[in-house]
Amino acid sequence: MTATQHEPAVMPFDFFAPPAAPDLPEAPDLPEAPAPDRTWRLIGGTAWVYLADPEGPGLTRPVIMSDGFGNGPSDLDILHHALERGKFALLTALRRRGHDVVLLGYRERSASVLNNATTAIECIQRALVERPGRHPLTVGGFGAGGLVTRYALARLEADGVDHRTATYFSYDSPHNGAWIPIGLQALAHALKATPALSRQVNSPAARQLLWRHLETVDGTPRQDPLRTEFLEALRRVGDWPRLPRLLAVANGAGDGGGNGVKPGIDAVRATSGRFDGTTLRTQAKGDEQVVARLKGLPSGHTVRTDGFPELDGAPGGTLGTFGVAGDSLGATGAVGIEPAAASVCFVPTISAVAATGLDLGTDRDLYAPVDRLAPDAVAVDDFVYSSQNTGHAEITEELATWLLDRLP
Repeated sequence: MTATQHEPAVMPFDFFAPPAAPDLPEAPDLPEAPAPDRTWRLIGGTAWVYLADPEGPGLTRPVIMSDGFGNGPSDLDILHHALERGKFALLTALRRRGHDVVLLGYRERSASVLNNATTAIECIQRALVERPGRHPLTVGGFGAGGLVTRYALARLEADGVDHRTATYFSYDSPHNGAWIPIGLQALAHALKATPALSRQVNSPAARQLLWRHLETVDGTPRQDPLRTEFLEALRRVGDWPRLPRLLAVANGAGDGGGNGVKPGIDAVRATSGRFDGTTLRTQAKGDEQVVARLKGLPSGHTVRTDGFPELDGAPGGTLGTFGVAGDSLGATGAVGIEPAAASVCFVPTISAVAATGLDLGTDRDLYAPVDRLAPDAVAVDDFVYSSQNTGHAEITEELATWLLDRLP
């Protein structure tokens, strides 16, 4: 029998997402993005330029907005749709205020943050050359894109290069780390029919971003060495750019109250079919906590964690990781999904606002009320959090308007 016969096909799914937009259509029905006024072919990526005044002198008030993590190359249709056709039309609002939009995409979004930062640097330098005047740049990004541009600007400063950027922003970027449940990472490695998912979890960017990473289905969760190297690389260039004003946007709430996901409950239960008995559980604190029971797989076993806090229920930008995993497993049999646990924390609020001295590894810090933090308790100059926990990098009027009002 073939491998496919041994391992029935499971619909592919992503644990990570680009900037979220409600009801994103399937790819064949995705609305085509308007043609950009200019397209820059970069080493390692592409930048699509939408001028505020196509009949004007050209690039005058540029806002460079970096794409985030994902599989494969950036897609203009998806990126434009997410930023323009969700709850708030961010691109239209920027251009109405006289800003030129530069959407920065990458040849491989899961490549090393450090490698994609080289593409971001090229984009920044191209924007400086293209400007007919002296208006400063705004540079930032969504999710991982905020880390790519953070490092790019800091490296330029460390190299003595004037990037002429007045404002840096990050939008739900995991400055202190991101979270994908360990049970889901184990499932990604166990599903032989979807090797791309395991490659995604083990990609350089995922290893750099995740607070704890699982390399193999029977491995031990840890801070990946690539994350350690990335943090050291940041420190070598000063950790943050010093010249621009630093802004941070968090999709998570700031009151520390959590998102309502209960710890230690069954989030996904396969009750028939090839994976009958497979169970994925939300993260509970303490030692020997069962987070997954994998059945019907050659590597099926029980996955446990030690000393983890209640990360799934923490305040922060959310991803529907358990819901998507359950839907995918449902392609081979009956699966029960706990609605209250379908979406869990992906970028904790304390991570998105770059809180200093707070650790994702403790419940006390993870659930700290960000609305009570002193100004010197964050690494940025100003930040905003959502009035309620919303989807990771989701463009809401509340958050987008705050950001727009602070751009030069």
